[in-house]
Amino acid sequence: MFSKACEYGIKASIYIALQSIQGERVSLKKIAKEINSPEAFTAKVLLQLAKIDIIKSSKGPSGGFEIPKDKIDTIMLADIVFAIDGNSIYEGCALGFNTCNATKPCPIHDKFVNVREELKRMLQNTSLYELATGLEVGLTFLKQRKS
Repeated sequence: MFSKACEYGIKASIYIALQSIQGERVSLKKIAKEINSPEAFTAKVLLQLAKIDIIKSSKGPSGGFEIPKDKIDTIMLADIVFAIDGNSIYEGCALGFNTCNATKPCPIHDKFVNVREELKRMLQNTSLYELATGLEVGLTFLKQRKS
């Protein structure tokens, strides 16, 4: 559903938010390890998020990534998705056709319109704080454990 970059951006943002709630900055290496993503690719994604002030980056021995605590509950998933993937998730054809619209619909166009609208509503109404606190109390996870 999301691009790989967007998946990593969401996971990284949730992890950084959790660490920020606990008063910690986190290194690129730690983020990549915790979300099970390649370090170089994660760095590119984090740069995109830093450019639009979703996350903050500090250099030096005590540097790392963080999100100001007072901002965590105002950042919505839609902000992260837009920063990385733009609006394509709300506009593309479910079957990948270039020309799919109300006048020339694919077989699932009409049903998928509702799915996209519900997805948009969920992304706009889900805060980073909500997701980070679910992670903090163990209700959710960012990487699968080996069984």
